[in-house]
Amino acid sequence: MIKIGLFGAGRIGLVHAANIAGHAGAALLYIYDANAAAAESVARKTGAKVAPSVQAILKDKSVDAVLIASPTNTHVELITAAAQAGKAIFCEKPIDLDMQRVLDCQKAIAGSGVPVQLGFNRRYDRSHREVRNAVQAGEIGALELLVITSRDPAPAPLSYLEGSGGIFRDMTIHDFDMARFILGADPIEELYAAGSVMVEPALARFGDVDTAMVVMRSAAGVLIHINNSRRAVYGYDQRLEAFGAKGVVASDNMRASTLIRHTATATDAKAPLLNFFLERYAQAYIEELADFIDVVTQGKKPQVDFEDGRLALVLADAASQSLKSGQAVSVKYD
Repeated sequence: MIKIGLFGAGRIGLVHAANIAGHAGAALLYIYDANAAAAESVARKTGAKVAPSVQAILKDKSVDAVLIASPTNTHVELITAAAQAGKAIFCEKPIDLDMQRVLDCQKAIAGSGVPVQLGFNRRYDRSHREVRNAVQAGEIGALELLVITSRDPAPAPLSYLEGSGGIFRDMTIHDFDMARFILGADPIEELYAAGSVMVEPALARFGDVDTAMVVMRSAAGVLIHINNSRRAVYGYDQRLEAFGAKGVVASDNMRASTLIRHTATATDAKAPLLNFFLERYAQAYIEELADFIDVVTQGKKPQVDFEDGRLALVLADAASQSLKSGQAVSVKYD
């Protein structure tokens, strides 16, 4: 039984809190949020204690691990402090919006000996993982094309989007990580990004876009296409297709029901798509927590670690650079 302290009582913090409370091998000991009322609400639902401060959690020797689900601008400070306190760390993506802060954090925690797992939960989606496994097992021969579709049902509030770091660091970063996950050891070497403001005109005020396409090329010549939109009126659109010399494997959208109707007015009519990521990836959040608990209790290496977070941000920064210049860019990892 590992005891966990949770930083952040917002939407994603509540998901993690419920999953920790529901896992037989973990106990949610503390919850801390700058919004005390939010922390108290989560505590009531899970039986956790409300911590008066970050340090109250980090100084408690009975706490084995921390889960960081607080705003992005707090991640580096919390990762660093938790590592210095000897706590195992799970942190939601991204590590930070600024690469230099990420590098400084990486240097500060080097040698701490604590595991750091990043919250790229889509790696734990069963269908996406089966695509990856099929590619890595050579079932479709040499991978030639990888197509990733990721579209949100509606834009987030402008108050959030303005501080999100832009679509590539906030939204596409999951798709960059998924591309790396599927490719395995084959690194992405070149990237071209294009974007438009098609949904929310106010985004232009702070240089962001809501509709984007990214085309990348790996060292082995694999072409990767990512397409994003902040608005899909039909639901949360999440698809993945890997095409190779011997065939294709794909991960399709999930629906609330698998029922198909054939009537006088509709043929092959299916249930609507799931509404958003909390529903689509509910099981993936459970699986990534279970993996983190195994990391802490069994000494396993995290399947998605700090370096994966850094490399996803490298691609997000390259996409932002390409969008601004209108040119393809070579990806520089160092």
